This record gives sequence, structure tokens and C-alpha cells, in this order.
Amino acid sequence: MYAKASHAPKASGNSSQTSQPARRVVEFDDNRTAAMVYGQHDKNLARIEQRLGVVIINRGNRVAIEGAQERTTLAKKILEDLYRIAASGQPVDIGEVDGAVRMAEGVTGPRNESITTRPGGSAGGDNDRLKITTRNRVVAPRSPGQADYIANLLSHEMVFGVGPAGTGKTYLAVAMAVARMLAGEIDRIVLSRPAVEAGENLGFLPGDLRDKVDPYLRPLYDALYDMMPAEQVEKRIASGQIEIAPLAYMRGRTLANSFVILDEAQNTTPMQMKMFLTRFGENSRMAICGDITQVDLPRGTRSGLRNALDILRGVEGIAVTKFTQRDVVRHPLVGRIVEAYGDEDGR
Repeated sequence: MYAKASHAPKASGNSSQTSQPARRVVEFDDNRTAAMVYGQHDKNLARIEQRLGVVIINRGNRVAIEGAQERTTLAKKILEDLYRIAASGQPVDIGEVDGAVRMAEGVTGPRNESITTRPGGSAGGDNDRLKITTRNRVVAPRSPGQADYIANLLSHEMVFGVGPAGTGKTYLAVAMAVARMLAGEIDRIVLSRPAVEAGENLGFLPGDLRDKVDPYLRPLYDALYDMMPAEQVEKRIASGQIEIAPLAYMRGRTLANSFVILDEAQNTTPMQMKMFLTRFGENSRMAICGDITQVDLPRGTRSGLRNALDILRGVEGIAVTKFTQRDVVRHPLVGRIVEAYGDEDGR
């Protein structure tokens, strides 16, 4: 992949190691792959410079990184990670760059204490094992929280993904469900949401029940189409291998050999959440995704998601990953908006 990296002599003095200036040179094997890492007009390198406060100078397949020692170490790791991505045939865009920065900072910097760590390792390790392969794409974690979440989805029967919008809770759960179906580990995927939205009422929408409900389930369809060709998604929905339905349709069922995902779980009542969780059957997996700061239930109604997190704390076989604004993988502005609203809620 990449050939070698050489380190310039460290500056002398009594300052701390992390504040010492450093210069690192990374040499890649292939110029074309290196160009993919740099991006058009070196925009990816500029992004790393902006995020880490370093200076990057590239000459063909050689890159010199200058800055504080800790920052240059991070930049070197990020460039090597991006090179591996490019060498595997995947495009390297700004999203991949931001993800590589988050992962590198999450592994070598302070951990987010609200994120649970899988037994036997940290959330940032063994990234190859944490990649999810579907028909359309390979999905890799873009933050330490996502790495922890994928690890929990791999190792636990029931996983709660809790946190703000844009952290990939539902998207990664759908990716894992599709991967398990394609591998023959489960027979079907069941995707569900409570039909409760901010200030909206299903009764005012035109059409039959499916016409009324489908708009609320659209994010689940979008994730599926990202993972599989559209004709396969439609074929599997028609055959019942993929079922997308409102939460009310889950009552009275036992879901065996299935990967079951509940989206917008904060909008369930405690009784609805208990009903859903007890649908669990043999050889099944469940992912429950939601954001307890965006509850659209009537005032005074306790969220079933918050209630379940309190009741099920410490129950064997259940894992919880708590995301923060630092795990937001959409446009950086989304992360800043989430952080601003978090500050407002804390006042």
C-alpha cells in the first residue's frame, strides 16, 4: 500500500512532547492512488490542514507534514487510512476525510465517556472487522461512536442507538441488516416506525393507509436503496423478505429469523416499547434507534425509549451506544446546530 514514512529530528528543549514542532514525510507507492487521496485541487489535504492545524506539502507521491508533533502524527495516520480506502477502489471525498479525522482523534485523543466500549477492545480498533459489505457499497465507521455501534450490532442481539440526527444510527442498522440477509444469516428484515411526527396528523393526508404512512417511512426506504439495487429492494418487499410497517402492525407477532429495526423510538410510549421489544424471536436481532431530545409525544407522556433505557440498564444481551454531536457525520453545520441546541436545552 504505502511504502514508508520518515520522521525529521525532533526539536530540542524542555517543552512538552505534544507541543514540539515536527516534520513527517509519507511516501506512497502509487501516484494515481495518492492523487485520489489529495482530491481535486488538493481539497482533501486542505481539509486536513484546516481540521488539524498542520501544513501539508505534496510532491507527487511524497507528502511532507509540518506542525505540532501530536497533530502531525494524526495527519500521517489519516493520510495512510485514506490511502488504504483509495487503494481498495472506494472514492475519497470530504465525508471520508472528516470520518478519518474523527476516527484518528477518537483513537488517540480523549475518549467520549458517554460511548460504551465493546468488551475486549476500544471503539476505534480493528476497523476492517467493522466494515459492513452490501451489494452497493462498503460501509465503514466514520466516528468512534459509529465504530462502537457497529461492534455492538455484531456482538449483541439487541442494540440501542441513542443520539442526535446525523450520527448514522438507522443507516448503519439497515446496512447491518442487509449484510446479514445477503449472507443468509437471517430470512427477513422488518423496519418500523411509530406514526407520530412533529405537529402532523396522518388523518389529513390523502390516500389509503399505505399512502398515509409511506412518507413517514421514507428514510428507511432511502437507506435500503443505498445498500441494494432498486429492483432487488422492490422484489424483496413484494416477497415479504423486507417489511416496512408502522409500529402498530407489530402487535401480536413473534419475529423469528429476522433483523428488526425500530426507528424514531423516542416517539413510542412505554407500553408500545414493551410491546415491540417482546416481539423478539429465535435467531433474531433488534436495533432500536432514537433521539431522546426530539420527542414528539403529547406533553406529559413519557418516552418509551427513555423508559426502556432506565429499565433495561445492565440486562445481559443488550448493548447501548450513546452518540453525541461529535459523531454527526452529515454536513459539519449539522454538528454545530446540534451542539447549539444542546447548549440551549441545558440552560
